[in-house]
Amino acid sequence: MQTLQKGILIGTHVMTVTLQPGVTMEKFMDFYKTNIIPEMEKNYSNMKAYQVKGIRGEKMNSFGMILVFKSAQDRDKYYKADGSYSELGESAYAKFKPVSDELAKLGTVTSEYTDWIVQ
Repeated sequence: MQTLQKGILIGTHVMTVTLQPGVTMEKFMDFYKTNIIPEMEKNYSNMKAYQVKGIRGEKMNSFGMILVFKSAQDRDKYYKADGSYSELGESAYAKFKPVSDELAKLGTVTSEYTDWIVQ
């Protein structure tokens, strides 16, 4: 069993996906897991990303992502308080934008998120 250390920041994201015609959710999620997440982890230091699927409860069958940063300060390097990218975040995103553009050929994503600090 893994444990979460005090002070770690966890961002939970519930994703809404609009698929392009002929694209399955499985294909979209596989691309996200094998392409988007590795590129994010490569370009955001001190961050780990996990793809999740709701299997019970209000968000059953939903697609989501959990981002784990070592601290709120590490998250703040990339995101402003309003959730938009900082200058460093823009730079990091630009590095994996080609992969994000490929994802757009499969579908688009919007996200609702909450950031949590482990107490």
